[in-house]
Amino acid sequence: MKRDIRIATAVTAGVLVIGGVLTGGAVAAGTDSTPTPGPTVRQQMMTGRQHHAERHGDGTYDVRRDGSCTGYTALASQGTLTVAQKATLVGMAEEEKLAHDLYTAFAEGHDARVFERIASAETRHLTAVRTLLDRYDVTDPTADKPTGEFTDPAVQATYDRLLKQGEDSLSAALAAGRTVETDDIAALTEAVSGLTAPDARQVYTNLLAASERHLAAFEHWLAVERAE
Repeated sequence: MKRDIRIATAVTAGVLVIGGVLTGGAVAAGTDSTPTPGPTVRQQMMTGRQHHAERHGDGTYDVRRDGSCTGYTALASQGTLTVAQKATLVGMAEEEKLAHDLYTAFAEGHDARVFERIASAETRHLTAVRTLLDRYDVTDPTADKPTGEFTDPAVQATYDRLLKQGEDSLSAALAAGRTVETDDIAALTEAVSGLTAPDARQVYTNLLAASERHLAAFEHWLAVERAE
């Protein structure tokens, strides 16, 4: 339900009051002095919306709805990865880059800080995955790749599709984010199964917990959008 915003305007004793904002300066017919305008209706709407977000999931760690992540502890000891598990690790790097690049694009196109905050978290996630790639001597598929470009054609197609979807509206972008995190949770859950390497299990477990927080953040923002 859209919020009703009422702007009360009164001119008294040479002072203009707009929406509760006191504007100094003389207000008299025939003068060249123009009072500083108060906030527009849209500005007041966004201020209220941002205030709601700060309390209910804008991207601050305190409210636990932003998907922000704590720093990683020291990496566990190295183990052994099978050929299939190394291939999964390569896929994880591509997925983390996809999430980062997609949320960065959405942060530039939509007024929702959740994208900027989670994109920052994805940078740390990709760094953790790259550490594993280096440890296990696996080629990094994201190395030197520009924003929005991927080695795997399937990942490229997914990125292009979700980017186009998210350009339509904020709700569409949030839904795209929900899709990314839902897919990541499924992939990470499968990747952890049967994995014995302590360091890889540690990183994947952290990524899984982070994706669950990210998903909760997107779900919350979608609920807020639908309520307006």
